[in-house]
This record gives sequence, C-alpha cells and structure tokens, in this order.
Amino acid sequence: MLLSSVQCSERYALLRSVEAGFRWLYPYSKLIFFYQSNSLNMRKLLPFRSAYLSLLTTTLLGVGVNAYAQETSSPSSTYAAGRVAEKWVQLRGVVYDKMGEPLNSANIRVTLGKKVWAAMTDANGRFTLKVPIDVMNGRTKITASYLGMKRSSITLLSGKGEYTFRLEDSGMELGEAIVTGYGTISTREKTSSITSLKMDDILMPGMTSIEQALEGRVPDMIFMQNSGEVGATARLRIRGTSTLIGNREPLWVLDGIPLSDPVDVTNEQLNDPDYINYIGNAISGINPQDIERIDVLKDAAATALYGTRAANGVIVVTTKKGEPGPPRISYNTQMRYTARPRYSDRNINLMNSQERVQFGKDLTDLHYAFPNHMTMVGYEGLYNRYVTGQIDYDTFRQEVQRAETVNTDWFKLLTQDTFNHNHTINMSGGNEATRYYASLGYNKEEGVVKTQFSDRYTANVSLQTKIAETISANIRVNASVQKKNQLPNEIDPLGYAYNTTRALPSHNPDGSLYYYQKHAYNVGTDKGAQYKYRYNILNEVANAENTYENNNINAALDLVYRYKTMLDLTLTTSYQRASSNRHTWFGEKGNYVAQLKNGESEVAPIPGKHGLSDLPYGGVYNMSNNVNENFLLRLQTNFRYNFGERKQHLLSSSIGYEMNAARTNGYSENTRGYFKNRGMKYVIMTPEEMEKFPHYASWVAANHPRLTADKNNRLSSYMILSYSYGNLASFSANGRFDASNKFGSRSNEKFLPVWSMSGMLNIKELFFKYNRSLSDGRLRTSFGKTGNMVDNQTPNLLLRQGSVDTYYGENISTVYALPNPNLRWEQTDQFNIGIDFSFFDYRFTVGTDAYYKHTKDAFNNVNVSTINGVKQYVMNGSDIYNKGMSISVSGYPIKSKDWSWYLSTNYSMVFNRIEGKSANEYSLNDFLTGTALIDGEAIGTFYSYGFLGLNPKNGMPLFDDYSDRRHLLEGKTLGEIMKMMMVNSGSREPNLQGSFYSTLRWKQISFSTSFNYSLGNKIRKFAIYKDILNGISSENNVRKELLERWKAPGDEKYTTYPALLSPSDIGWIEYRFHWSSDAQVGVHGFKPFAENHWTMYDNSDLRVVSGSYLRLSNMTVRYQFTNKQLKKTPFSNLSLDLSMSNVFTLKSSELDGQDPTQTGFSINTSLSMRPSYTIGMRVTF
Repeated sequence: MLLSSVQCSERYALLRSVEAGFRWLYPYSKLIFFYQSNSLNMRKLLPFRSAYLSLLTTTLLGVGVNAYAQETSSPSSTYAAGRVAEKWVQLRGVVYDKMGEPLNSANIRVTLGKKVWAAMTDANGRFTLKVPIDVMNGRTKITASYLGMKRSSITLLSGKGEYTFRLEDSGMELGEAIVTGYGTISTREKTSSITSLKMDDILMPGMTSIEQALEGRVPDMIFMQNSGEVGATARLRIRGTSTLIGNREPLWVLDGIPLSDPVDVTNEQLNDPDYINYIGNAISGINPQDIERIDVLKDAAATALYGTRAANGVIVVTTKKGEPGPPRISYNTQMRYTARPRYSDRNINLMNSQERVQFGKDLTDLHYAFPNHMTMVGYEGLYNRYVTGQIDYDTFRQEVQRAETVNTDWFKLLTQDTFNHNHTINMSGGNEATRYYASLGYNKEEGVVKTQFSDRYTANVSLQTKIAETISANIRVNASVQKKNQLPNEIDPLGYAYNTTRALPSHNPDGSLYYYQKHAYNVGTDKGAQYKYRYNILNEVANAENTYENNNINAALDLVYRYKTMLDLTLTTSYQRASSNRHTWFGEKGNYVAQLKNGESEVAPIPGKHGLSDLPYGGVYNMSNNVNENFLLRLQTNFRYNFGERKQHLLSSSIGYEMNAARTNGYSENTRGYFKNRGMKYVIMTPEEMEKFPHYASWVAANHPRLTADKNNRLSSYMILSYSYGNLASFSANGRFDASNKFGSRSNEKFLPVWSMSGMLNIKELFFKYNRSLSDGRLRTSFGKTGNMVDNQTPNLLLRQGSVDTYYGENISTVYALPNPNLRWEQTDQFNIGIDFSFFDYRFTVGTDAYYKHTKDAFNNVNVSTINGVKQYVMNGSDIYNKGMSISVSGYPIKSKDWSWYLSTNYSMVFNRIEGKSANEYSLNDFLTGTALIDGEAIGTFYSYGFLGLNPKNGMPLFDDYSDRRHLLEGKTLGEIMKMMMVNSGSREPNLQGSFYSTLRWKQISFSTSFNYSLGNKIRKFAIYKDILNGISSENNVRKELLERWKAPGDEKYTTYPALLSPSDIGWIEYRFHWSSDAQVGVHGFKPFAENHWTMYDNSDLRVVSGSYLRLSNMTVRYQFTNKQLKKTPFSNLSLDLSMSNVFTLKSSELDGQDPTQTGFSINTSLSMRPSYTIGMRVTF
C-alpha cells in the first residue's frame, strides 16, 4: 500500500506519532504501508491493512497530509506507482447543511479505483484538495459526508474546480442536526434530550393533523384521545404534569416563533379529561404536508430557552424550504372513507326492539312506577293507552307486535359513512442565492355525525435569499382558514343513538317525521318536566348548528448578518393574528325554542306573565368573536470560534433579547327573535308588543353585548454558552429571565431565572474507539430549573369596573382578584440522563433516557366564601413529582438493493404523584371522576365504592358504607372519608405507552404497519342504572347486561347485575336515598359521600376496568414508480398509497364492547375511534 505526500508542513514529531500508530496496527495486517515526505526527507515502509484506509486518510489529514493509497505486492512497485502521478489540480468548494449553514469538519473524498484522496472542511465549510489530473475524467466523483447526514457525490469534470454540496439529514444515523427554535445544533454538540422526526417518515395516509402523526413516535410523550369525532384534538403530556391549574399542554413553536393557543379554550377545559376540544390547538391551522421536521424538546437543557412557557415541553415545527434547482411542482391528494357506527359493531351492546319491548313488559308486570311526566312511547306507552281505554286489546297486541319489529336504526339516521379528501400543491426551486417554496392546501372532512364537518384552507410561502455576501434574509408567511360545525352541546346525537329505544319509530308510514311529546331542555322561566313539546331528534339536528371559524396568519422575517465565520447577528420579527368566530343557532321549529316560547312554532305565543314566553317569535342566535394579535422582536448574537493546534476546541455562545406584545379583543352577544331562513332577520316589536311578553322584555333588558380586552407584554433576555472538544465532549449552559405585566409587580421583584447545565461524552471515542460494531455512542446528562407564574396575581386588590347602577345612579365595580402578596413562583427542577448507541455503520440505533422532575410551590385554586367577592383564591402548597424512563430501538435487519426491512419501537413510562395537603375542599363528583388532587396520589386518581355483592333477598347491591359504625366518620373531611371507605381505583391517565413500526420494501413496493399501545390507566364502564333513580323512561334504551340482572333468590351466585326495584316498592326509599345523603356538618359531623345505591353501583369498583389497549393504527401499501417507468411522462416522481387506519383494537374483555377512548365519567357520549380507508397519490412535475 502506497501513500505519497504532496503537501506536508507538519513537524517530524507529529509524523512519528502517526508512524507509531501504524506500527500498532501491524498485528492486524500483512499489508505494507509506504509514505514519503520530501520536505522531511524520509521514507518509511510500514505494514498496514486496507480496511483502515478511512482511518488512515482522516488521521493524516489532521497533520496536513493529503493522501492517496493503492494496494501493491511490493514496496518497489508501490513507490513506482506513486511517482507516476506528477500532475495535480486543486479542487475547492464549500459544504452546507440543508438550512444553508456551513458545515465544519465535513469529510471530502475522491476515489479512483483503490486510490483515495481526502480533505476536511474548515469552520467556513470550505475545503481544498489536490488530486491527480487523471481523475478529472467525467466518471470519477467527489463525495462529501458528515455525521448525521446523507452523503452527496458530484462527478468531477475537466476544467471545473469549484464544487458546492448541500447535505440532507440522514434518518438512520445517530442523532441529526437539531432545530431548537433559537438555532440549529449538530449531533456533536447535542447535550439535551430531544427527539427529532421527519414528517415524511411519520405522516401516514389519512392523517390530517400533526398530533395524529406524533402518536407513539415520541418517547416520554403520552398521547390521549377521548373522541374519534372530526376535529377532536388529542391531549399531549411530555414527561408528566408540571402544573395543576395552568396549561398542561406543550408549547408549540413554528419556525422559531412560539405560538399561542386559541383564546376560546380555557386551561380548565384543556385539563379536563372529559372535555372534547373541537376548536384545536396552536398548530391546528398548519398543513402537515408543509412540515419538514419536528423536534420535541423534553428536558430542562432543551426547554429552558423558552422560559416560563416551557415547563410542559416544547414541540418545534420546521416548515419546508425551497431547494436549489429548476422549479418543481408537487401535488399530493388523499381520499378517505370512514365507517360509521353500527348496531352490529362489537363495541355497541344495546337491546334491539324485541328485547326492549320485553324489558318494558317485565317492568309493567312488576307494577313498576314509571317516572312522572314520562314520554309515552314503546310498550309502556301502548300499555298506558290500553289501560286508559284509548285503544282496545286487539289494537294493543297489534301495536306491540309492530313495535317489536321497528328496530329503528338511530346510528344510520344520525351518523354517516364519510368520504373525505385533502389536496396540497406546492412549488419550489431557486439557486444558490435565492430559494423559494410556496404551497396551497385544502382539507375537507365530513363528520361521522351528520351535519358536522371541518374544512381547512392553508397557504404557505417561504423565501430565502442572500442580499449581500454577508447578509441574508428569510421570509415566511403561513395563513389558514378553518371552518367547523358541531351541534350545540345541548344536542347529543350519539348519546341519543345509544340511549333511545329502537322500538320508537323515526318516521310515520307516509314518510313524515314521527313526533312525540318530550321535555328535552331545561331552559326558560319556570318550566318543569310537565312542559312537553313536539320532539324528533332529526328535527332538532336540522334546527340547530354550532359553527366555528378561525382565520390565522403568521408572518416572520429573519435578517442575518455574518462577520467572517465566527460571528453572526440575527434580527427576527414576527406578527401573528388569529381571529375566531363562533355562532350558535337554535331554529324556531325545534324543541329548544318551543321550551322558551312555551308553545309550538305554528301556534301564537301566549301573552302575559302567566304565558311564560321567554321568546315569542323567532329563534336563538348567539355569537362571539375573538381577535388575538401577537408581535415579537428578537435580537440574537451567535459566536463560534475554533482554536487549538488542530482546531479541536469549539467555543460557541448566543446572547439574545426578546420583546413580545399580545393583544386580545373579544365580543360576544346572545340574541333572540332571529329568523335564519327568512333572510337572517330579527323580529321587530314595538314597545307595546314587548309589554305583552314581560319575560321576554326582561330578558332583552338584561342582555347586552359583552366586550373584553386583554394585553400581555413580555421582556426576556437569554444566553447560551457551550464548549466542545473535538468529537469527544460537549458542555452547555443556558439561562433566561422573563418579566411580564401578567406576573404582577411583586413577582417581577422576585428574580427567578430559568437555567440549565448539560454535558455529553463520546463514549465510543473514549472507550470503544476500535470496536468495529459500535458506530457511535454518547452519554448525555442535564439539570435545570424552570419557573412559572399565574396571570393576574398581584399584591394589590384588582377591581373590575362596571356600568351604572340605575337604582342608586352610581358607578359600580366588582372584585376581580384579591391581593396575593405572598404568592411564590411555581418552580420545577429536572434531572435527565441519557445514552445513545449506533451499531454496524449506523444500521441500528438504541437510545434510552431517565428523568426526575420535582415541582415545588405548585399553584392550586382554593375555594373561599363568596362573601370575599370571588369564589377561589390561588395559593402555593403542593409538590408534584414526576419520574420516568424511555427506550427506543430502530434499525434495518434487512437492507439490500431490492429488499429492506425497517423496524422501530419505543417504550415510555411515567409516574407522578402530588404531595402536600391541599386546603381545597373537593366535591363528591371530583373524587368519583378523578378531577380532585389527592395528597400522595397520581393526577387523575379516582375513587369507587367497594362492591360486596348482591343482597340474596332482593338482589340490591351491597357496599361497605360504614352504616354500622358511623361514629368513626365524625369530624372527617370528605377527602378523609374517601380514603377510609372507598377504593382507590387508579389513575385515568396511562403511565406506559409505546409503539411498534415496521416497513418492508421489495423493489418499488413497501408495506408499513404501525401499532400503538397504552397501559396502566383505568376507566369506568358506561352507567347502566342511572335511569333507575327517577324511574326508567319508556323512551330510553338499556344495555343488554340488564337481561342478565338478578330476578330471583339464588341469582346472586351467577350475576352481579342488581334487580330492578320499582319506586312503588316498600324498600324503594331505603335505596333511593343513602343514609349519608341527609348528613350535614354539625348534625353527623361530615358531608354526604353517597346519593343512592344505583349511582353507587355505577360508580363501584365492579364497574372499573383496565383502559389498556393495543391498536393497529395504520397499515399502508405504497408503490413507488422508478425513473425508467416515468421516462416518457412529465413526472419526475410518482407514488400511490393504499392505507387503512384504526384497523383493530385489542382491549380488556371486561369492557363488554366499550372502546377504551369512551369512558363512563362524562354525561355526553363520545365517538369511538372509527376504521378508515385511504387512497393517496404523490406526483412531482
């Protein structure tokens, strides 16, 4: 093997050290290594092995030796070969990353046969390399490579000496270039816990939102979806929960600009596990097709730069940028079919008409006392008509037989199979000086529930240009329009389909709607259950809507000034505007308006006070509008300096200032007398006519438009300092300080910086340098502190100014917030340790992280007497502990030209608990639903009544409710009673989640599967005895479990479903009112802890099951056309997809068909995750 030195200026001692290294390799080789240096006048023959050629050239490069090598049989012939190459040419060039940043220490290589010439880039990304003129033959290539990026090769051409490379991130190599929002760091400098994902790798066909693509893909992130309805937004938790009353969602950052959540959603709603968020989050308006990558920042070292907003983690979204080259147009389209629920589905366990009619007969045979003012339908209604003489017996039997065969398909009437589609077209191109990317997108989603839909229009423009040699600009504009329609909360079509008897017809024989009398809404003045009006659920759906429209625009400008290679100055400014409009309408022909009117639509309203008409004409129309504007100005200086004899030391720092101003203005108004279908007009009434309807006149006089305004100013400063020693170690420290008018004057006085320290060691280089199997290995550790302050908490009393009191003729004000001078910052300490390995030339990667988080002085709302002017007061007092770990493994078991098999899996666990006695007094419902914060327990912990069995005498449920030892409960708080008497059922939030992803490719065909699993959470089954409380109505359907109820003594050995007890039964009162229900503090010395035996049964531990599941979330088959196949077409790229989502779910058999996303905690019924089928196409011109 021959090495010929053509440039050498290093000292002899350095070359002797290189020689010693090669002699160390002698036992591994029988080959000869030969080099010469004319400047040092020395020639050496050394044994060497060709397998170490890469190491050889790189090592010599460090001492300034450009080298080539070839195998030879003898030293003489080797040397001769070296003397042939006498004419040389010098190649120059520069290597950039995809973002246009120069890459330091990138490897440059030219290979001709078995000869290799190598060089390395400097801090400016530039390189020079001398090669023999023979290689400039139009066939030999020059290759640039960099750790964590894909290699790039360019053919060497005679007469061309300048070459420019732009390297893309590699999905397989350990750690990619990381985008933090405040800059980009390489793998060599990474010290924190960050998960980086390419959107093309995680976005499966049929996915329309970013959070859907993140499910199961991010270690340490818990994904919770509580509804399969269109537009429903999942809840995300990164490394547990860091706050109790603040927003627990992560901070979204778009191209370095933090985004704000919609103002229409409060923190209480976002933290409520039963709240279904149809409005969306801060990133909902972004088209996933426009996203290039996502970086999830998890530990304090990564999130500290975002200050007080980042306690729950940060998700950095980077949109696509243009690529140099001619204009390219790409079009992506997907069409998706989603199946509606059906009574034949395994997760729907409801009675059919025949079963429900027989159930009604059983009730009447028991002389069951039905509820007062019950709707008379089904068997019960027919029996009532018979016994009251309205129909004869033969008619009664005929009608009963017909009712048994009705089997109204409420799911078919209220839900639909949907065909949805989305389209994205983009254009990109440019040159080395200017690059551009522009796209337009449209997504149409029809809801499974009829009348519900979600439309999204998006536009994205990105322009990167060099204004001068040292000045560059980046302009970005994102805009979106979202239009959604959901039925008002008062109308629950899914709940109606689940809870309404199928023996009730929807239409008359002539095809007209079948109406029955019902008191459906508790609205209006003094209208009890006896006020019934015409009702048909289809008519209600047709006469109501709840529309939501959101318009967003985000514009940002980056100006970058570079001074040589060590310093740059970046000025960033952005403007965000989000406008949301919500409209709720109830038409005059619906039951809702009939309640307010106290009469049907075609009947004249009843005047006078006793007419109880709150709305004599028209319908209801409520509207709200919110406009949020956000301005950001950021000035950041970045410094990078390489020093040392071999430039092995890298010192970098960033210092920045950030100013942010947010303004929110809102308008809301409730109106009546609206005619949507009459030109969207309002009724006009004279003062004399208004006097005829005093209830309506009073309502009009008391309701006025409501205006709101809010402003938030924030000033921040931050600093990053890091040091790297070659590729061996990196250390980093950063800090940030925030001041805001929202924190209150006293909080700003209490200086609390957010800071972190972190480090990385390259254990591969330190301990396994010559291990061929291990490609890379790095150990990371970090510790940091973050702080948080609640808005509007000051040491001063805050008053809300009101208008004029007409009685006293004076201005009025109300208490908005009590003085809170002693409130301290909520502080979170976090420690993280992680290790990453890559094996077999980066073919397999393994990573693991472990963390510990402690939040002290956590804020909590404490209930206070309303005599203070407010209902709650914010106090410190609780500590939150989170700990967990995650493991991720990925790699290619098979990788060849025609075959490849990629596998990826990750597993995450998180455990949290709350410590510190809370001064808050929670209600019984809080303990039963898991919204109470309990000392020593995890967030989401709920309690259940301990079920002992059924009473063998009457089949009623038995509980250990301390009825025989009531004295032990005296003086106890409700929380103490819960722990004494009830069963801790676990937490509603899972503590273990993970995924398994596989892609098998054969030539142009690939088959991908994605499994997601969730473990550790508990859910309550649907309540089956809730209607027993006031009597089972004839309108209601019941679950099939009641067919297995207790009916006679001895049945308690075979069933756990209690007997049906009629309100006319002598023992009804005993079970209707629990013995503690009349207990009052001062009488028994404790508060009620149960209402009745039926709610106790539905909330018993018997009805609690595991919410764990394994779901095949996606299966996709893709066909990628080759360039040869597309040769005679105008396309440069074409692929076709066929995909199925939510294929199946493995879950606990005790759920009896209930989906794990559906729980028995909420009053409304949520839609289960529905299977869908998608066809997609991607084409580039």
